[in-house]
Amino acid sequence: MTSRLESYGPAAALGALVLLFAALSPQFRTLGNLQNLLDAAAVLAVVTVGATYVLLLGCIDLSTAGVMGACALAVSLLVANSRTALDLGGLGVVLAVVLGAAFGLASGALSVGLKVPSFMTTLGVSAIGLGVATVLFAGVQPAVTDPWLLQWASGRWFGFTRLTYLAAAVVALAWWAQRHTRLGRYATAIGGGEDILKLSGVPVGTYKIAAFTVAGACYGLAAAMVTAQLASGIVHAGAGLSFAAITAAVVGGTALTGGKGGVVHSLVGVLILTVLANGLVLVGVSPYVQRAVQGVIVVVAVGATLWPLRHRLEVVK
Repeated sequence: MTSRLESYGPAAALGALVLLFAALSPQFRTLGNLQNLLDAAAVLAVVTVGATYVLLLGCIDLSTAGVMGACALAVSLLVANSRTALDLGGLGVVLAVVLGAAFGLASGALSVGLKVPSFMTTLGVSAIGLGVATVLFAGVQPAVTDPWLLQWASGRWFGFTRLTYLAAAVVALAWWAQRHTRLGRYATAIGGGEDILKLSGVPVGTYKIAAFTVAGACYGLAAAMVTAQLASGIVHAGAGLSFAAITAAVVGGTALTGGKGGVVHSLVGVLILTVLANGLVLVGVSPYVQRAVQGVIVVVAVGATLWPLRHRLEVVK
């Protein structure tokens, strides 16, 4: 019964939210609002994919804000912009993703090498990223003039922005990698029993670092997406997204303790948060109340995740 609730509970909650807001607000039921919902979920979905790979390990990544800040400034200065003469186009985006991956690699290497909790090393990496972003900012916000990058946010196919299709592609690729590559399978297995894998001769540290690197690459891509939306590079491009991504993953059924859930579960969590935020606005609830609601949801979700493990945790104590 508990396993069924963990598997299908988040999807049922999403369905219940959709039905509730559809009944309360006629505007919620429109095609235009559906397009707005999915467009709004695009950046969070990409960030949450990265966070999910780390959570599957039983680790927590708090570097999102710093990594995205550095990558957002980097991409805005590498494509056509108001501050530099550079115009690298797509290569600028690739380099920003590589920069994000490098930050992720550093987070993983520090966590594995120093054998300290990941939230400590990733907080440090986040601070470094924000420092890099501040230096690149140099007191002048660069405006992006690259039409190719700007089309990501303004160009539409069948009513949805190109960012939505990009996010869908990232989610699909991440799901495939989780199901069909060693990194995906071992990430889940490490969260379920790291010591057993070590005894089996699996290079656990290497796969941990790889998972953090994937997360960093996702943050770098998300930074480019935010830059396209804002048409400029800002230091705080990733503000609040660490909490939102972890919340989405946990609400969707990816366990904080590792080894359970995955990309599809986390995507359901992203949709729950997005539908909730959208629906509350449409029915007239204050935006300030939404933070409190989100906090309640994450407390309930964490409690639901840890409740089945309560006996095991008591034994450990």
